[in-house]
Amino acid sequence: MFHMIRDIPSPIELKTAHPLPAHLAKVKADRDLQILRIFTGEDTRFLLIIGPCSADNENAVCDYVSRLAKVQEEVAEKILVIPRIYTNKPRTNGQGYKGMLHQPDPHSAPDIYAGIQAIRRLQLRAISESHLTAADEMLYPENVTYFDDLLSYHAVGARSVENQSHRLASSGIDAPVGMKNPTSGDLMVMFNSIMAAQSDHTFMYREQEVRTTGNPLAHAILRGSVNRHSENIPNYHFEDLRKTASIYENSGLINPAIVVDVNHSNSNKFHFEQPRIAKEIMHSMGYDSSLKRMIKGLMIESYLEEGRQDPDGTVYGKSITDACLGWEDSRRLIHEIAGKL
Repeated sequence: MFHMIRDIPSPIELKTAHPLPAHLAKVKADRDLQILRIFTGEDTRFLLIIGPCSADNENAVCDYVSRLAKVQEEVAEKILVIPRIYTNKPRTNGQGYKGMLHQPDPHSAPDIYAGIQAIRRLQLRAISESHLTAADEMLYPENVTYFDDLLSYHAVGARSVENQSHRLASSGIDAPVGMKNPTSGDLMVMFNSIMAAQSDHTFMYREQEVRTTGNPLAHAILRGSVNRHSENIPNYHFEDLRKTASIYENSGLINPAIVVDVNHSNSNKFHFEQPRIAKEIMHSMGYDSSLKRMIKGLMIESYLEEGRQDPDGTVYGKSITDACLGWEDSRRLIHEIAGKL
């Protein structure tokens, strides 16, 4: 049974209460154009979507993103960095920390009303302090319009990619949307999702009939898979990349692009494997010119402190969900990737 708690402000009300200042809107517009040009092939720089598994603490996340901004300046000619500020955390069995939307303070009771305000404040502060616009996971399609003026990248997760609502909402977003392969590893599910997102649709969204024109920047994210024995199966090896590229080349989809997630099932959730996997992908790109054109970037899970802690832990800048690379290893990896481009 549903129990009504309170009304939630509309996206317009939230944006009015926490507006994006004009000078930061210009920053975002410039960033969006740069990212678009990478996906269309007009800009040959490499994307790194990097940051914590989940954004659980405003101060720690903004500290991390500000450090990231300094590294961005150092590698600007070869890499465009998109901070990963994931404020919604999918849970396989519904248990555990579900992200800032549900709990703006991980140690407090769920409060959606406070959560959407906390997310907007966090994203605004991160842009203000770093001039980097972020990526988030589109866990709840109906929430996109609360934050669409702040985000430069959206990801649809492995458990959501088959969902019709996610596919339709993606078709109306004016930013790149990465479609992950499902946990089964079925690539055609991912490609069907990309096709749906690139197409125009008419559907019901937030109690209104809407029409979309399709999203030409919808693309593939490879994140590995899980077999029927719950064993992780990677899909970042050369043969996997070539197979994905071959499907793309015969799909008729526009702006073919692959982003590889070097954690999750690709690393068997061993966060320390991410640098090795990233280097293997860079090697494959150097060996095959078509992969070099089609692989646009990597996703990396990284935070201030290495590893993870329990949700009730108190270590500043350490993940309370999946384990992450620490800051020094992350900074070193960014420079190593730049050196191979």
